[in-house]
Amino acid sequence: MESVGIDQNPAKGLDQRSLAVSIIDISSDIRRKSHNETGVRPLSNGVLEILRVIESHPGITVAEVASRLGRQFSNVSVQLRELVAAGLVTRVRDAADKRYVALHPTAESQRIKALLEGAWAEALAVASSRLSPEEREQIAASLPALQRLAAVLAEPE
Repeated sequence: MESVGIDQNPAKGLDQRSLAVSIIDISSDIRRKSHNETGVRPLSNGVLEILRVIESHPGITVAEVASRLGRQFSNVSVQLRELVAAGLVTRVRDAADKRYVALHPTAESQRIKALLEGAWAEALAVASSRLSPEEREQIAASLPALQRLAAVLAEPE
């Protein structure tokens, strides 16, 4: 992957640093402000990232999760044990090759995902209500580009 420095910004006028900081701040604040209403046991950022990868790619292996997240296999394996113990992920061994283990989200994982995403949306709705109609329109117009950016960032390196 080619590195693009701030001075070599291909998107003129876009302050990449400010965008990155805003995205991180929004993400952190959404999680903090919405979690209490769900009744869901808090999950660390690292564990939640693993769960989201598995939910997006059912049947993925531990090595593939580690690769997608840029983490050590052993670290992902340890956090995965927490998800399995919590009943959020199942491990299915391949009948032909016992070394191959496919990871799948459970129904409970899907239920929690729906609860969290609903709470996140509500936290955004409450905050957005304090913005001007023009600001809300700007955010709505940027959603396809942000979704595409998220997809590009999620690609394995």
